[in-house]
Amino acid sequence: MFQETLNTKFRIKTEPQGFIELEMIELTESISTPKHEQFALLFSGPQNPYLPQMIYHLEHEKLGEFEMFLVPVGRDQNGFQYEAVINRFQEGD
Repeated sequence: MFQETLNTKFRIKTEPQGFIELEMIELTESISTPKHEQFALLFSGPQNPYLPQMIYHLEHEKLGEFEMFLVPVGRDQNGFQYEAVINRFQEGD
């Protein structure tokens, strides 16, 4: 599902500014098993404002609205980078 949203924009509602856009720039798959799936999403955001580690309400044109725990993991000349690590149990047969 997230593979299709690589290099697209996600919006986070903020007060009072309105919205901040993050771009998903990387999807890294980790070791998964038939019962457990792991992957990480890396987002690029602006210089301001800085988003502290917490759960955010995100919006995406294809995925709709959902909440995700984001952690700041870096900064470069373009802004901050944020990561979401997903661990999901697969439904058994």
